[in-house]
Amino acid sequence: MDFWKKFFKANPILESYNNIDTKSSLEDVVLVKHLETKGKFVDIYITTKKNINLYELEQLCDAVGWVRRPLKKVKLAIDHSFLIICLFYKKDRYKKLIGFARATSDAVFHATIWDVVIHPDFQGKGLGKILMNQLVVELRCADISTITLFADPHVVSFYHNLGFIADPDGVKGMFWYPR
Repeated sequence: MDFWKKFFKANPILESYNNIDTKSSLEDVVLVKHLETKGKFVDIYITTKKNINLYELEQLCDAVGWVRRPLKKVKLAIDHSFLIICLFYKKDRYKKLIGFARATSDAVFHATIWDVVIHPDFQGKGLGKILMNQLVVELRCADISTITLFADPHVVSFYHNLGFIADPDGVKGMFWYPR
């Protein structure tokens, strides 16, 4: 636990977080923001636990208009991911998933970020930035030096503002799809 206390106090990326609860570690749950939404205050937490309610994740993805994927395959993707980060709010005994992202990796050199999503009711409040910054921090703590992602054109500026750049060598990704 002392490591996380030092980490949160010494990490400039995390200095912008409000009300970080350093009594927990990210293996558990950390309070990252006290937020007003729809006239109510809620506490926003972050976790790296993989025990995600798949139906809640499906509802979150539905809320942003993503195409549905078979839950069995989503579970496999989560199980095989190197890192999972979730944002949720908690009020009394009620907990709701409002943000999600995952990364796959060779666990040595490269990682790719996938499935970054924030519920529309919580967009524009800095939570996507918190989610992405924490992903990068966790991947860098694992000594992964190359972090990639794929972005739809309407969110490229969001990632650019977080320090992501188009491939400086001009390499363009290639894809293979079944015919």
